[in-house]
Amino acid sequence: MTAGELLAALELPVAARVQQRIPKKLLLENGAPTAADKRAINDGIEEIQWLSTLKPGNVGIPSYSDETREYLEIAVLRITFREGAKANRLNELIHRAIPYPVVLFATLGTNVTVSLAHKRWAQNETGKTVLDGEPLMVSMIGATPEIKHDFLKALPLSVQSRSSLFALYQSWLDVLIAFEAGLQTGSFLLLGFGAQREARFTALHASTELRNQLVSLRAAAKKSSQMARQVDLNLQIKDLERKLAQVKEDL
Repeated sequence: MTAGELLAALELPVAARVQQRIPKKLLLENGAPTAADKRAINDGIEEIQWLSTLKPGNVGIPSYSDETREYLEIAVLRITFREGAKANRLNELIHRAIPYPVVLFATLGTNVTVSLAHKRWAQNETGKTVLDGEPLMVSMIGATPEIKHDFLKALPLSVQSRSSLFALYQSWLDVLIAFEAGLQTGSFLLLGFGAQREARFTALHASTELRNQLVSLRAAAKKSSQMARQVDLNLQIKDLERKLAQVKEDL
């Protein structure tokens, strides 16, 4: 599945198209807080394109504003990474640099990812926005044809919530969460209730953390030559596997 196929699946109106290249200079000035980040941008990004901007006037969906956030528009971007790019960090930097909520398609070799991240007002700087939690980034690698099919069917603008731009963005975030959960459960299922969605999102974070811990423990167990140490690591692995199975019940 390519970034182009994912973009086409959104079925965005022609009136929302921007199709402009974003100079890396803008990202360096607005989204690179450290020297290491600046190097990552210069070395890792091939091209950034601003594809579309969704506004009330071109999608027929009202803007949103409360004491926490203001969604006047949603930006749709595509980025192409060079081999060896620090893709996760660069995705985060782009979400931080753009003052609007972003739907970001990223390509690194044969891997395509989609990421979203809510924005909110900064507490100490009037008029400045910050990320409201970490970006959710999902990779198309590992999905079955059935999950990909259901995922694409769930992406069109026309089937999302239209009560506000915030609700629209949350709808797409729910689709990503359902896709990520489907990679672990084997089936794509959208949840219709706020409490269920929150529980699933929490479970996804817990699952990711547990799987990362399992990778580290299994690598350590494989390297260890001490029997007592191997026994201890294997007990920890079994405990994490048990916890992971429990977490999956909420996916």
